[in-house]
This record gives sequence, C-alpha cells and structure tokens, in this order.
Amino acid sequence: MNTALNEPTNRTRTTTMQATIEETVILQRTKELCATITEQPEFIQIRQRIESFMGDETAKNQYQAVMEKGDALQHKQQSGLPIDNDEIAEFEKNRELLLGNPVAANFLTAQQQMHKIQESVIQYVSKTFELGRVPTMDDFPAEGCGPSCGCS
Repeated sequence: MNTALNEPTNRTRTTTMQATIEETVILQRTKELCATITEQPEFIQIRQRIESFMGDETAKNQYQAVMEKGDALQHKQQSGLPIDNDEIAEFEKNRELLLGNPVAANFLTAQQQMHKIQESVIQYVSKTFELGRVPTMDDFPAEGCGPSCGCS
C-alpha cells in the first residue's frame, strides 16, 4: 500500500476530528451560556410572567384581539384603504383593556426584557465573529447604549 496515497486521507480525518472536537467545545460552552442565562433571577422572573400569561385565558384573548386588530389596521393602511374612526376607537379600547390587565401588562414587559437579553447575546456573538476576538464596550457604536441595552 502506498503511504503517499494514505496521507491526505489521514489529514482529512484529523481535520474532521479536530473540527468535531471544536464543535463539541463550542456546543458545550453554548450550553453553559444558556444555563447561566436561565439561572439569572431576572430571567426566572421573566419566565414566571410569561407562564402566568399563558395560563390566563382572558389575558391571552385580549392580547390576540389587539394583535389581530392592529394587523388588520396596518394592512388596510399599507393597502391605501381608509380607516374609519370607529375602527381606531375599537382598537384603542381593546389596547387599553389589555394594558389595564396586570397579567397582560407584565407579559408585554417580559417580552421586551427577553428581547433585550437575546439582542445582547446576538450582538456580542456577532461582534466576536466580526473582530475575531471577544469584544469590549469600546467595540460597540457610541450612539447606542452598548450591547446590553437592547436598543441596537
């Protein structure tokens, strides 16, 4: 058997094995990050508010009504169709009922907080790929509040 023919195959296997090992380390660290996130008191509170909302049929129905009416009004506006004052008044009434429901209001706040956490993680990881190193606060645009504010 010619060893010269076997060498590229061995290198490929080694490279493939190294890539597999590296992916395993990255996956392990990603899971550690996920565990760290889920252990944070803020995250636990966010999840509790979301679960409370999911168990409240009234809040879910109010939310659904506002979302559907908002989508319908937006579609009409984008289509150039007129929107009458009664439609707007109905939407505003439903929106006020939704915001007046503490379970629904807490859910909306929890959604915003969850989005802020997601955006922060995404910004850091994206900046790491861009720079090829762990970013510092100086690596983020000055006009924003930084990756942890969620304003992007």
